[in-house]
Amino acid sequence: MIFIVAKWPIKPEFADQWPELVAEFTAATRAEPGNKWFEWSRSLEDPNTYVLVEAFDDDAAEAHVTSAHFTTATSELPKYLQRTPDIVNFSLEQDEWSQLGEMSVD
Repeated sequence: MIFIVAKWPIKPEFADQWPELVAEFTAATRAEPGNKWFEWSRSLEDPNTYVLVEAFDDDAAEAHVTSAHFTTATSELPKYLQRTPDIVNFSLEQDEWSQLGEMSVD
């Protein structure tokens, strides 16, 4: 799978609205064939930063970045950002989350 983590630095005046601003993009991406997850979290250290964790089947990434909703997001969302988001992108030999080996909950 393709596993991506991106840090989105939002302008302070839009940070509280961010989940609403990306709601259509999020729903459309989650509905894509091959999308495994697309989850937003807000940073505890910087409330103006959101972290997006997403994963796709290996063959689904191209369809994602060429979709109409992705094109709309790349043209509309930058006006809400402080700067270009940071990203880490990996291809992994697994299809789902693994359990944390150092901690077990019974």
